[in-house]
Amino acid sequence: MWRRIVATARARVPKPTPHPPSPPIHHNPNQNLLINPQFTFSHFPPQISYLFNIPRFFSSPISDSTLHNEDPVNSLANVVEVENQDGIVEEDTVENQDGIAEEEEDEDTYEVDVEKLENVLRLLETTADGSLEKCLDDVVDFTLHQEFVTRIIETPSVLGENLIRFFRWAWNEKLFKVTQVVESLVLAICSKGVLRKKEIYSLWDLVRDIGEKENGVISVNILNELIASLSKLGKGKAALEVFDKIVDFQCVPNADTYYFTIEALCRRKAFDLASGVCHKMLDVEIVPDGDKVGNLLSWLCKGKKVKEAHGLYVMAMEKGKRPPMSAVSFLIGKLCQEDETVKLALEMLDGIPEEKREKAIKPFAAVVRALCRIKDVDAGKQLVLRMVADGPPPGNAVFNFVITGYAKVGEMGQVVDMMKLMESRGLKPDVYSYTVLASGYSNGGEMEEAVKVLEEAKKKHHKLSPVMFHTLIRGYCKLEQYDKALKLLAEMRDCGVRPSVDEYEKLIQSLCLKALDWEMAEKLQEEMKENGLHLKGITRALIVAVKEMEKEAVESESITAVA
Repeated sequence: MWRRIVATARARVPKPTPHPPSPPIHHNPNQNLLINPQFTFSHFPPQISYLFNIPRFFSSPISDSTLHNEDPVNSLANVVEVENQDGIVEEDTVENQDGIAEEEEDEDTYEVDVEKLENVLRLLETTADGSLEKCLDDVVDFTLHQEFVTRIIETPSVLGENLIRFFRWAWNEKLFKVTQVVESLVLAICSKGVLRKKEIYSLWDLVRDIGEKENGVISVNILNELIASLSKLGKGKAALEVFDKIVDFQCVPNADTYYFTIEALCRRKAFDLASGVCHKMLDVEIVPDGDKVGNLLSWLCKGKKVKEAHGLYVMAMEKGKRPPMSAVSFLIGKLCQEDETVKLALEMLDGIPEEKREKAIKPFAAVVRALCRIKDVDAGKQLVLRMVADGPPPGNAVFNFVITGYAKVGEMGQVVDMMKLMESRGLKPDVYSYTVLASGYSNGGEMEEAVKVLEEAKKKHHKLSPVMFHTLIRGYCKLEQYDKALKLLAEMRDCGVRPSVDEYEKLIQSLCLKALDWEMAEKLQEEMKENGLHLKGITRALIVAVKEMEKEAVESESITAVA
C-alpha cells in the first residue's frame, strides 16, 4: 500500500534534482527501517520528502515525536489518506498481527547479512551447554528474517538439538514469524540419516507448544513427519500422542497420518491400539495406497486382528486401491485358520484378478483345506471344480483335501469320483490318496475294497507307506480276522516297508484281549526285539496277565477233573 502511495506522488512531481547521498538505511528482516533516534525526514530522497509537503496526504499534522520515532515508516502507515477513483480522500490503515501498522514487505529486497549468519552458525555448531540462549542474545542484535532462519535450518552441520533451541529462543523472543519456517525445521530434523530420540522428543515439545499458542500454524504434514520419525524409533505411544493432538491443532488427518500411526503401534505390538486407529480410519473412509494397505494387512494379521484387516481390505477394494497379492494371500491364510472366518476367505478369492489367478494356488488351496476342515466338503469340491475350469490348476494336495474330507464322512463314492477326476487331468494319485481311500473302506468294514486299493497302489508305486498297512491291519483286527492281519504284517516286509511299533501293538493287544492268544503275542514280541523295536511296558504286562490267567484256568480245570 505504501509503495502505491509513493508511486502516485512521484507521478505528480517533476524529475528531482540530484541529492546528496542519504545515510545508509538498514532493513530489518521484516522490512522495517531501523534508524537512529536523531533520524529526520530530511534523510529521505527528494521523491519521498516531497510527500511530507502535501497536506492532503495526512489526516493530522505530524508531531516531532512522530518524526523521531524509531520506526517512522510504521508511524506514517498508521493513518494514511489516499484518493479513491471518485477523487474522495479516504483513510487506509495497515496493521500487523500485533496490532502495529506496518508497510507491505518486499521480500525480494532482503539480503542475508553473511557476517551475522556466519556468527550465528559458528555459535550453533560449537555451543553444547546451557549458555546457548545467552550467547544468542549477544550475537543476534536484529530482527530475524525468514530467509535468514531458513539458511540456518538448511545448514547440515548444525546440531539438531541446538537448532531446536535456537528456533525456540527466536520464537519466545518474538523475533520472527514461525508460520512458514516451522515445517522446514521439522523436515530438517526428521530427514536426518540417524534419528536421535532426544531431538525428536524436543522437536515434538516445541511443535506442541507452538500449536497450542498459535492457531493454524501446525500442518498435518508436520505431524506426519513427527509420527513417522517416532515410528522409526519404535515409540508407538508417543506417535499415538501426536495423533491424538491433530484435532486440537485444527488439522485433518490424511491417509499417511493413519498409516504411520498404525505402523508405530504395530512395531511395539500394541495391536489393540492399532486396531482402534484402524477403525477411525475406516469410519472416515480414508485408505492409503495399495502397497501401504498391504503392509497394514500384514501387521494386523500378525496381531491376530484378522477381522479388522478384512474390513480394511474391503474398503481398499471399494476405493480401487488393490493391495499386493502377497498381502492378500497372507490375509486369506489367516482367515482360514478360524472356522468363523473361512467364508470371508472364500469371498476374497473372487477379488483376485484373472491375470494373477494362475499363480494364486496357495490361497485357493488354503480355502479348500479350511472348508474340508469345517466339514463343508461339498463347498470344497465346488471350489476345486471352479479351479479346474478357471484356474489356478489344482494339484494332488488340493484333491487330497477333498478326498480326505469325503473319506472321513464315509462318502466313498465321492472319493472315487475325485480320484477319477485327478486321473483325467493327468495327475497320478499319490500314496496318500490311496491310503485315504483304503482307510475309508477299512473304517466301513469293506476290507475287500480296501485290499483292492492296496493292490492298485502296489502297481503304481514301488514304495508304500506304513500307514496303508496299519489301516488294513486295524480293520482286520476290528473284524477279528487275525490270520489275515498277521499275513498282512508279513507282506509289509516283502514290500520293503518296515513295520512300526504301532502295527505290533495293535496286533498284540487284539490277540491278548479278544483271541487270548498269548503265544502268538509272545512270538510277535520276540520278532520286535529282533527288529530293534521295543514293546511298551503296559502291553508286555498284558501278555503276562493273559498267560497267567490261562494257566490258572487250566489248573482249575485239572482240579475239577480230578475231583
